[in-house]
Amino acid sequence: MKENLIVKELPIDLNKIYQVALGAAYHSGQILCQYYGQLKHVEKKGAIDLVTEADLTSEKTVKMIIQDKYPDHGIVAEESGIQTTQTPYEWIIDPLDGTTNYAHQIPIFAVSIAFVVEKHPVVGIVYNPVSQDLFTAIKGQGAYYNRQSIKVSQRKDLHESVLVTGFPYNLKEIIDPLMIRFSNCLQAAQAVRRLGAAALDLCFIASGRFEGFWEQNLKPWDTAAGMLIAQEAGSHITNFSNEPYHYQMSEILATNGYIHQELLRCL
Repeated sequence: MKENLIVKELPIDLNKIYQVALGAAYHSGQILCQYYGQLKHVEKKGAIDLVTEADLTSEKTVKMIIQDKYPDHGIVAEESGIQTTQTPYEWIIDPLDGTTNYAHQIPIFAVSIAFVVEKHPVVGIVYNPVSQDLFTAIKGQGAYYNRQSIKVSQRKDLHESVLVTGFPYNLKEIIDPLMIRFSNCLQAAQAVRRLGAAALDLCFIASGRFEGFWEQNLKPWDTAAGMLIAQEAGSHITNFSNEPYHYQMSEILATNGYIHQELLRCL
């Protein structure tokens, strides 16, 4: 496949990229811990979409670390937008995935950093500094949790599966189909959870904690790193129409593979 060829022929050291991303994630984590429980400014980008000084400081730090090493690379970041270049290399950054959790001192949040080549993720880091949960992947080299190899769950039946989902910021505009899908999945599965951080949801698929994850209207910084980690752990990821998922799509369904078709029918 083209993605594998890209990795083999890259004139760039992915291990060095990984180390830069990891260092940026750790620095971001220190900032998030410093602000955690000490926030002075929480603003609204939308009715239920928050941004804090922790988001902004974290993103500034991550970008500074990356640009110091790779000044010619493009950057797509949640708070500052898109910085384009003429190279095929981009970094996709969510400086704080789970801002609402963070602002309410619920310790389910993370910094998410993906390095992509020609729009294909090849390095992914998702790090929760409070729990010190570190999920990582390099394309073709497997997925890891705190440096230990991880794989998706082997559970084969949807009715014995635990699912996770999230609700988009514009949920009031699409509440009817949203609730129909939620109801279908809730009735079909053993349980459904809602954690509030899509990057971690995908990592929990990768580590076998959940069997399936679905959500809609996410952004590239929500899924670019997590999708690679999940795929490297064996996850099958599509949109709700069973088309191969790309982080620019508006719908995502990630499963352990065994329950994918059943869950598609629920959606």
